[in-house]
Amino acid sequence: MIDYAKIMREDARLIILKGLSEQTNESLHSGYLDLLLRRFAIEKDREWIHDELRWLAERGAVTLIEAGTVLVATLTTKGARHLKREIAIEGVSRPSRKDD
Repeated sequence: MIDYAKIMREDARLIILKGLSEQTNESLHSGYLDLLLRRFAIEKDREWIHDELRWLAERGAVTLIEAGTVLVATLTTKGARHLKREIAIEGVSRPSRKDD
């Protein structure tokens, strides 16, 4: 049986990392990440997004700063290396190859 919840979490983590990489300062707060995830039909509450950000931070893919009711996430070198396919972070979908 396909575990769609697991697939959605792994895809959401990749979407978050990609979203951060597209910013000049490689940072976004959880409110903006909510808007980004909704573009991909991932409609979850703020606490779910915060849990995923904390999960990514525990694995060294992002750093987090609490700012009032939001978390500000910043991409780390490890997160960027995952996006470049130099390493694989277990639990985060693999990005497509550039030539795919």
